[in-house]
Amino acid sequence: MANLRTAMDSAFWDLNVSSPHTLEGSAKAIPGDPFPLDGARASRVLRIQQLSLLGNGFPLGIIPSYSPTSHKDLGSFSLQSLLLRPATSNWWLGLIGQFRPKKLISSIKAEFSTNDDMEFPTFKDVAKHVLDKSLYSFGLCTQLLVAPSSSIKLSTEGHGEKKGRRNKFMLFHKLPYHDITLEAAWPELFIDHKGQYWDVPESISLDLSSLVSESGLRYRIGIHKNSGHPQAVNSIDGEAPTSLIPGLCAKAAFSYEKSQDLWRQKETKKDVMVKKDKGWFWQPSYDVRLKEPHAAVSGIFGGSCTAWFQDDHSPVAVELRGDEDNSTSTKKRSPFSADFFGSVCYSFQHGKFRELYGDLTRIDARLDICSASALAKRVINGLKSSSANSARDPMSSPRINLIFQQQVAGPIVFRVDSRVSLDSLPGKRGPHIEDFIYSLNYSLRLLRSGKVVAWYSPKRKEGMIELRVFEF
Repeated sequence: MANLRTAMDSAFWDLNVSSPHTLEGSAKAIPGDPFPLDGARASRVLRIQQLSLLGNGFPLGIIPSYSPTSHKDLGSFSLQSLLLRPATSNWWLGLIGQFRPKKLISSIKAEFSTNDDMEFPTFKDVAKHVLDKSLYSFGLCTQLLVAPSSSIKLSTEGHGEKKGRRNKFMLFHKLPYHDITLEAAWPELFIDHKGQYWDVPESISLDLSSLVSESGLRYRIGIHKNSGHPQAVNSIDGEAPTSLIPGLCAKAAFSYEKSQDLWRQKETKKDVMVKKDKGWFWQPSYDVRLKEPHAAVSGIFGGSCTAWFQDDHSPVAVELRGDEDNSTSTKKRSPFSADFFGSVCYSFQHGKFRELYGDLTRIDARLDICSASALAKRVINGLKSSSANSARDPMSSPRINLIFQQQVAGPIVFRVDSRVSLDSLPGKRGPHIEDFIYSLNYSLRLLRSGKVVAWYSPKRKEGMIELRVFEF
């Protein structure tokens, strides 16, 4: 089933989106933006833990990733590896190293081309390029289990081509029916629905989230504080999202979700026991969440209310950082708001995902209403896409998220995630594709519902390899 809980999670500041832009492997989604693609949600497994396991399947434990930088000479291709990983029963530490080879290769080639009489570059010349700090990035992360239900995580990372470091702190405490999370970052990296990155100098969040009850009810309460002006990392538009403007915010949300099978072929003992020449063997599905053919409908409905304090109506200058000239703009934010959201999903699966070929075809289609108030305002305005209010509010248009999965061979599945807006683009009428992600998934049967995911986003021109466990 497509992830319905994204509808409520995206209203808060702790929803992680996969991104090779940081060594941590994620950036935060921006509240008030359309729901991100399911395939874009970051793994629950920490990046250092991912590299520790993925390194066993890659030569020398080196994992590639692809992410453009503002320094074009560095290139987009990079190599990551886990350099250090000491651990005890309740504590571990990891050191990640990243290397961008393009600039080094170009510099050494230039040395050969500039030397006369086919002279080889000296060791000193080559060492100067190898030791160029802009080629390297390092990240240090540690986690301490202070109690069976509490843990603390600290991380810091620095990139040679940039000034400053990224620092993060997280405290997680698990209660019988709730989770408490405290997160702080200096700075925090956010990504909007256009694929543009924003740095907030200081971001602090405290969140209380309930577990989903048997009735389907869930609620969240959170406090968030932004400090400092948001800075555009790779944007040519200086208009920062209002959710990132400095201030203190209190937010509460609830949701109710329900799922109903239209039909389902239950797994039997005959499915998992296979008779071969040497006797009976246990052969489960490659992924326990894909073991039963079915058709189902599901839905989620909820609401949220938000209160902003501190400089509610004062204009805030937004700095634009990058190759373009600095520019400023002003934003205003309502001190109090309330809204409703909802999603309806249909899922169809053919196959049990156990055979070598042709045993899995799955389609998920989900209709998202990100903001009922924005949609209602648009309806009142006569569904005019040229309306100034609608044009400025991306939340006013319903969206359809489509997920297609097809088994290629054995545990390998090709997947496409796409988001279709029912709004019209300027000069064009009708729905259009806003975003899509391609991925190859290699399911790990021993993990029951774990997989290695290699994805690429044409919109962001980014890609990476991740380990995801019990995620769909």
